[in-house]
Amino acid sequence: MATLEDKRILVTGPAGQIAFPLAARLAKDNQVWGVARFSDTSTRERCEDAGIRTAVVDLADPDWSKMPDDVDHVLHLAAVIVAGEDFDAAIRINALGTGHLMSRFRKARSCLVMSTCGVYAAARDYSKPVIESDPLGGTPQPYAATYCVSKIAQEAVAQYAAEQFALPTTIARMNVAYGDNGGYPAMLLEMILRDLPIPVLPDGHGQLATPIHEADIYAHTPDLLEAAAVPATIVNWGGDEPVSIPELAAYIAKRIGREAKVVESDDGIHQYWLDSTKRSRLTGRCEVSWQAGIDRMITARHEELQLR
Repeated sequence: MATLEDKRILVTGPAGQIAFPLAARLAKDNQVWGVARFSDTSTRERCEDAGIRTAVVDLADPDWSKMPDDVDHVLHLAAVIVAGEDFDAAIRINALGTGHLMSRFRKARSCLVMSTCGVYAAARDYSKPVIESDPLGGTPQPYAATYCVSKIAQEAVAQYAAEQFALPTTIARMNVAYGDNGGYPAMLLEMILRDLPIPVLPDGHGQLATPIHEADIYAHTPDLLEAAAVPATIVNWGGDEPVSIPELAAYIAKRIGREAKVVESDDGIHQYWLDSTKRSRLTGRCEVSWQAGIDRMITARHEELQLR
């Protein structure tokens, strides 16, 4: 297992749901720089309180003057995920911004670009997990129509930049990330507590996910940086255990003594059952089962709830 100690690491979007716990833990043993627009100043304060050095940078039009000349590793976790159909803006930030970043820090030892499993086309056979060579194309997502398209563009830019700048790169396609800092399972928890309906796609068509806890994301990061290469390494980044959203919601509800109101709807989020074979070969298996991770998340976010 690779380790990260005494390194200078750049993290984009350090206040984000996935990035903050990762950057905060890395900052205990490394010099971590976090860049974002920080339009909400409280998020910058939170990062700095966690030992993350910050600089205001807009990846669409970056000013790197407040940053060190060189870093050892780049963790590109920032992304714009917004409603609407401004595809140009999404591509400018998510795709072209990746090019600006990798060009500026081309001398880094390695770069990890976090993509999304949403780049895959809908599965031809939902009884099999999605592997890295499966067709791309994205699926319509109710929360952000531009997201999947812009992430496919991002991957193309990242692959080009890796070869153009000889920058060893890993492109990791994230599944359902969650933990103390939030994520889709945390949203399910809040919907159950508020007695709200939980929309899911029809049974057997995009209900299965492979959630990954933030503790495993931290544990995998050094190995994914170690696996960076030219051409870029492409790998699924999710947990080892597939679970359907109805099953996940039912488990959460049972643990807190509530009812999960799951309804089939076109407004459901398309989920992906990711094959973890390649990732396991690079990082080893996950240490946190989805049940244990959910229990930890519930306790961390709602201390007043008694698990049953």
